[in-house]
Amino acid sequence: MRVVFMGTPEFSVPTLTEIVSSGHEVVAVYTRAPKPAGRGQAERKSPVHEAAEAFGIPVFTPKSLKGEAEQAQFASLDADVAVVVAYGLLLPKPILDAPADGCLNLHGSLLPRWRGAAPIQRAIMAGDAQTGIVVMRMDEGLDTGPMGPTEIIPIGKDMTAGELHDQMMRLGADLMGRALAALERGSLDFTVQPETGITYAQKIDKAEARLDFSKSADAVHSTIRGLSPFPGAWFELELAGKPVRIKALRSTPVDGNAAPGTLIGPDLTIACGSGAVRLTQVQREGKGAMDAVTFLRGAGALPERVS
Repeated sequence: MRVVFMGTPEFSVPTLTEIVSSGHEVVAVYTRAPKPAGRGQAERKSPVHEAAEAFGIPVFTPKSLKGEAEQAQFASLDADVAVVVAYGLLLPKPILDAPADGCLNLHGSLLPRWRGAAPIQRAIMAGDAQTGIVVMRMDEGLDTGPMGPTEIIPIGKDMTAGELHDQMMRLGADLMGRALAALERGSLDFTVQPETGITYAQKIDKAEARLDFSKSADAVHSTIRGLSPFPGAWFELELAGKPVRIKALRSTPVDGNAAPGTLIGPDLTIACGSGAVRLTQVQREGKGAMDAVTFLRGAGALPERVS
């Protein structure tokens, strides 16, 4: 099939690789434009951009797809289908309608739960026991299109967003590969999304990353998991007379009964509104991630509570 691939981050690369290795003709790749990064602020190409160049595929990086020139260029590719995986730009109706078989999107949730920008993080932060990944035929709504092949993914009680991301990245590539094979055979079926159970995965706000220990230990644990490794849930700890920001990357709920924010015992166990969480991996600002034992060895005397 003639395929246009649209994606940007590392999450998208395995799907592009799967499509190429399956023998489809990827006639073009659309990705976000290079951005300044690092100390020197040199422009850095997206992971998808680099992968496409390695495959010898033409790359387009428009800032928008709303203009007539961009839409005409897209239509001229005469694609059978467009595959969209974390692209990052809105697709207007002329783009959605251009490929003969429409645009297929890989979405990281069990729709209609967690439509929107941050489905992986929101599912974990909400304490969901399972999520999934689905191939959806795109329409003009926000993740409202009919659903095709779906994989259900259990969320382990200690699974982080990073771990779920990597699992979805692998499963999603295989799922999209199977979906394209079915489309080529004329046997790819879709189901309209239910009208009940709709939730929205809003983009993570920076203010949400500060831990609120007045919540239950389970809620704090879910926030830590859902924001690990990025952006990282954090709190402040006074060390050597100065407040230091500490990211909590891994934790486990434990028994505890003290005022929220109180440090309990010799390890990094912090009392919550009910119960407590024991931090097992943290990251001090300006430092790399480390286990709690290593952190405590270099931290010196700890205060009675965190903030």
